[in-house]
Amino acid sequence: MEQAKIIVIGGKETARMAYELCALAGLAEAICSRTAKPEPLIAMKPNLVGPIPAGDGATTHPEIVEGVTAYLRDHGFQNLILMESSWVGDKTSDALLVTGFGALSKRLGIPFFDLQSDRSVPTDCAGMKIRICKKALEADYLINLPVMKGHCQTRMTCALKNLKGCIPNAEKRRFHSLGLHEPIGHLSAGLKQGFILADAICPDLTFEDGGNPVQMDLMLCSYDPVLLDTYACSLVGVKPESVSYIRIAEQCGVGESSLSRELISCFLEKKTDEGITYVKTDQLPDLQGSRGRQILRVKERVRELDSCSACYGTLIPILHRLEQEGLLERLPHRLCIGQGYRGKTGSVGIGNCTAAFDVSLPGCPPTAEEMERFLRSIAGSLDV
Repeated sequence: MEQAKIIVIGGKETARMAYELCALAGLAEAICSRTAKPEPLIAMKPNLVGPIPAGDGATTHPEIVEGVTAYLRDHGFQNLILMESSWVGDKTSDALLVTGFGALSKRLGIPFFDLQSDRSVPTDCAGMKIRICKKALEADYLINLPVMKGHCQTRMTCALKNLKGCIPNAEKRRFHSLGLHEPIGHLSAGLKQGFILADAICPDLTFEDGGNPVQMDLMLCSYDPVLLDTYACSLVGVKPESVSYIRIAEQCGVGESSLSRELISCFLEKKTDEGITYVKTDQLPDLQGSRGRQILRVKERVRELDSCSACYGTLIPILHRLEQEGLLERLPHRLCIGQGYRGKTGSVGIGNCTAAFDVSLPGCPPTAEEMERFLRSIAGSLDV
């Protein structure tokens, strides 16, 4: 990987870019140096948070897996699998259908393991016990394929947080009850990432479930998830120190966050008469002022306490839509959501955790349709 610790590539040929990144990073040599087995089990872990097309900015582009797979097979690696679990509230099988990963798995002949159905094993993660799915632990080499994007609670998500798809649903809920940052920071100490290739083709830089994609046409790679996430913060538009799990992961020995321009190499696509090539450049991506950076004012109307992403992430876009229609001001000043409200009383709440409130929408999580109807009824735009 030369002297660079992070490689950035830009262009329009997604599968070709993924192949080229693997080659620039010397992935085949890295796998051989890490594993002594003649046929190591290599697991690729995309982000399939829910049944959301990659073009919406939330899930990994399947073409990236095509490029990585072609590179691996060209270098003699045949024992490949795909694995992932969608967030609580959605089925991985639905995500496979909508994202195209189900068809991709069959076409490439790569088994897909739905980790929502897998057993889990208590694992020591730098002093914190975390249950990790058995199949993820069985892999000899883990290739992490996250989407670099915003997150409504942790500000951003990329390499470190993407491993949350390798734990069972009950553990995901526990992560939220612990405030997300501490367990996410520890997780990569027990589940080692071999190589990270991050999808920044058209990420939503505000929310993890997409809907406001920003066309960037970039991919990033590194062997250090802490370093990669530190750099990704600059692209998403947040300060690394505001994402606590990066610091925690570094303290757990997962990687290093000390970043300088010298550690980054950038290659941009160039078309010639001979075809497409990638030319090294000193021009690093800079998205200052991007529309995707805007912080939606509607978040100020929510009092969130240890909520699950599937619940909170569904609520915020609905509130934004109501704001655009001029209905937000008709809602209570604070809507409560999250596990921290179990057994507590209040005015208006979302989800089963607020069952003791004066007015509460049941569900774990409620569907988007249920949330919107509930809020519109409160705002007076529906007959109830």
